[in-house]
Amino acid sequence: MSYMIEGSTGAWEVVIGLEVHAQVISKAKLFSGASAHFGADPNTHVSLVDAAFPGMLPVLNRECVDQAIRTGLGLNAKINLMSRFDRKNYFYADLPQGYQISQFEFPIVGEGSIEIELEDGSVKNIGITRLHLEQDAGKSIHDLTPKDTVVDLNRSGVALMEIVSEPDMRSPEEAGAYLRKIRAIVRYLGTCDGNMEEGSMRADVNVSVRKPGEDYRTRCELKNINSIRYVMQAIEIEAKRHIEIYENGGEVDQETRLFDVARGETRTMRSKENAHDYRYFPDPDLLPLIVEQSHVDHLKSTLAELPDDKRNRFQSEYGLTRYDANVLVAEQDVANFFEKVAKGRDGRMASNWVTGELFAVLNKQGLTIHESPISADALGSLLDLIADNTINGKIAKEVFEDMVETGDMPGDIVERKGLKQVTDTGAIEKVIAEILAANPDKIAQYKSGKDKLFGFFVGQVMKEMQGKANPAIVNDLLKKQLS
Repeated sequence: MSYMIEGSTGAWEVVIGLEVHAQVISKAKLFSGASAHFGADPNTHVSLVDAAFPGMLPVLNRECVDQAIRTGLGLNAKINLMSRFDRKNYFYADLPQGYQISQFEFPIVGEGSIEIELEDGSVKNIGITRLHLEQDAGKSIHDLTPKDTVVDLNRSGVALMEIVSEPDMRSPEEAGAYLRKIRAIVRYLGTCDGNMEEGSMRADVNVSVRKPGEDYRTRCELKNINSIRYVMQAIEIEAKRHIEIYENGGEVDQETRLFDVARGETRTMRSKENAHDYRYFPDPDLLPLIVEQSHVDHLKSTLAELPDDKRNRFQSEYGLTRYDANVLVAEQDVANFFEKVAKGRDGRMASNWVTGELFAVLNKQGLTIHESPISADALGSLLDLIADNTINGKIAKEVFEDMVETGDMPGDIVERKGLKQVTDTGAIEKVIAEILAANPDKIAQYKSGKDKLFGFFVGQVMKEMQGKANPAIVNDLLKKQLS
């Protein structure tokens, strides 16, 4: 069932396109040698180029170009061997030059597409219009003093990739899945860290609504949203605003708006500019960018395994379901952790323990996989103890809890607590005989057709043996004795 919003005049379809601004991972800025590192004291990572001193000329950072090409390849997109930098003219206090060096007519990356997967398991392709390189502006800070706005130029000139989608998304869920996929791809490639809370990845969201089957109506752009959850909230709120306007007989104005998280509303920022308002023209200080196909081919040969490829491999190599594989590859560090655990072991069991017990601990304690109290080697050792019948699954969970608390290796915990599984058939048969002798009435009921009582006998044997009996052996011996 497609996502629709019900208004007083019937159902409305939402049309969504995203412009993702991803900060390029590089040591220096796009056109200067100043550091691009996040978190320094204000105005300490600013060169004369970034501050737009007269006569300062931009020099293109080759690594930023390579990072854009890698990202384009990860988006299954066309790499344009000739691209050009333009000046986009507008005034803002934290843009010292009075223009932004960007790409307009001739971007470095052209059309591509990515695949997203939704909660119901359905798959959808979202078109990529382009990826272009541009420099970031500085940051205006309005709340440090009562009367003044202060400007930090550390971000001025930092390299950004703007990834523009086609208007192919039709629900907040699809937009969220798209953003998660873009973030996973750039993180796998090492081209952007995807930290939305630090502003190194943010999204402008274009929203419009229409009656099913209609052409596109007027869109509004929601600027600089820095969380996937907020993007999804903003889409729904803005779409309902459009519907209310149309159903009251009004028209939506094309404009740029801000999303106020605290109030749960969007509000006008400025009327929407068109391309001619920015007076784009080729930057006279920069030659057209020419890239050799051989260089593109070399970069392609060095790319990391991408999320979709890794998911497919996890399915074929470890026998995982598509759902479980998707969960594991969503974060590269989690995928790497899983592979260490699964190497040479039962892949499904490794997946169950990582996505089950381990994720539960990490979520409860608010930890990342890097901060896990249990290493991949330690979890692998626990699975080995299950595989060689040293312990059973129930005891393994007890050992796991001890590992979380103490950091001890599972083998040491099993020895310390005397938890080794009993596989001695003679010892198990003796306990079974005692349980059966004490419950003749239950045996009679079982033999009269109450099959569920078999679980009662298993439970009694396991209880008597403090959970240490091998369940498979218990089941086998009980069936023999009861028959």
